[in-house]
Amino acid sequence: MFEAYEDQCIIEVKEVWKSYSIKSFWFKKTFFYALLKVSLKIKSREVVSLLGESGCGKTTLGKIVLNLEKPDRGEVFWFGKNLKSLSSREYRKLRPQIQAVFQDPYSSLNPRLKVKDLLTEPYLINISSDRKKALAKAEEVLEKVGLGNEVLEKYPHSLSGGQRQRIALARTLMLTPSLIVLDEPTSALDVTIQAQILNLLRRLKESLNLSYLLITHSIPVALYLADFIVVMYLGKVVEIFKKELFKKVSHHPYTLLLFNSRPEVISKTDKKKVMIVQEEVPSPFFRPKGCEFFSRCPEREKECSEIPPELKVRPNQHFIACHKR
Repeated sequence: MFEAYEDQCIIEVKEVWKSYSIKSFWFKKTFFYALLKVSLKIKSREVVSLLGESGCGKTTLGKIVLNLEKPDRGEVFWFGKNLKSLSSREYRKLRPQIQAVFQDPYSSLNPRLKVKDLLTEPYLINISSDRKKALAKAEEVLEKVGLGNEVLEKYPHSLSGGQRQRIALARTLMLTPSLIVLDEPTSALDVTIQAQILNLLRRLKESLNLSYLLITHSIPVALYLADFIVVMYLGKVVEIFKKELFKKVSHHPYTLLLFNSRPEVISKTDKKKVMIVQEEVPSPFFRPKGCEFFSRCPEREKECSEIPPELKVRPNQHFIACHKR
């Protein structure tokens, strides 16, 4: 599967499973799976977006890509090297290449440090102990994210939300990464600021040859930045398609539900096709026997309730897990 991605792979996730446990009322541990047999690849200069409702496993997969969480089963590769077999020396060498920008720029920045210290700290730890070089690099990346050197002496609380997110992005650029995991990078910002950050991300991707793993529930954001869109539902990948195939192929019923939830991405001729779904998302503690989307799917049939669909390849690098597609 995913043979089309073989060209210079930065990240590869192979059939990853991830479970968590919680204590019930009687202090008994109960387990549920946040990810089930998820595979993913991201190659050089490519933007892959994880799209889905809250709780579908997007952030968990992002943490596994960043090696902030360990999978129960499956393997994760950075630049073709299995994280399980990497030596400490090899890991320290590769770690700066995989960075992240999180949803809330205020909580991701240490409020006790000035901007100059926030930026130079990762450089001093990972690249060089030369403070002059670190400061010069900080001034360089600030220019790239559209900020002036005057912010170097400021604390995060004195900056706007958009400025803080630019600082968070600049901090990752201090290490010259190959891939940045963007976890809802604009959802905490005003609409006008969101557009500025998205334009900045697109420019940086082109000028610095970056790859992104974009985690979002916003279809417009995914369509604006991504090359490939990966749709997740209840811990599983249900569809993968190129952005150019948006509404040009037969999409998964859940993908159509997501499209219909945003009126701005539906054309006037499509508005009659809007689906009304009344059922709630099934509990991950009590998964259906067949397709997880069965109870909410307007196209469901008996087969769907009994046999879980596998992710199958279609023409034009289109993957879909649906018995009727």
